[in-house]
Amino acid sequence: MKKIIITSIFSLLSLVAFTSQSQAQEFRSGIKGSFNLSNFYSNDIDDNNLRPGFSFGVFNESQIGPTAAIQTEFLFSTKGNRSEYRSGPFNGEAKFNLNYLELPVMLDLKAGSALDITFGPYVSYLVSANVTTEGDFGSSYSEIDRDELKAFDFGFSGGLGLNFGNTELGARYNLGLTEIANSNNARSVMGDAKNSVIQFYIALGM
Repeated sequence: MKKIIITSIFSLLSLVAFTSQSQAQEFRSGIKGSFNLSNFYSNDIDDNNLRPGFSFGVFNESQIGPTAAIQTEFLFSTKGNRSEYRSGPFNGEAKFNLNYLELPVMLDLKAGSALDITFGPYVSYLVSANVTTEGDFGSSYSEIDRDELKAFDFGFSGGLGLNFGNTELGARYNLGLTEIANSNNARSVMGDAKNSVIQFYIALGM
């Protein structure tokens, strides 16, 4: 599956290079931020509480035809999940926090002047990971050894955007295809869990 994603990325980049040689391109750059709702998906995890988070960064859009463009982005994005626990009369909440640098390469199809349909692969690099808890027993924070987790996450994204001049509002779903755990110790806790993120974003062109 990783080979498929890497091949898709190089195919999109090759398309951009070929088009730039064959016709003049129009470029649009800007900043982008999103509200994230993340979770893990796995046969071993039953807790489906979404973890709120965010992403922010920059994007560049290169027109490759009258109704299509390639959009590359460089983002800092939070992922992870949230779970609730109960011990007798005591309650609490634990958050598994993953922080990534992310590079999506999206094919952007223009459905008229207002609607964009986007899809494509992404690759992420894990910057840091930690677990926080809060509840009747108090709060705590602990760093996770990055060697316990995969350094890279590969996946696919797809979504819709509405354009209002230089401003775009939209929603996107990111489906991770790489198991997060990288050690037997991590797999005993996480199993074969992968990342899943819903994003509601705003992009401002410049």
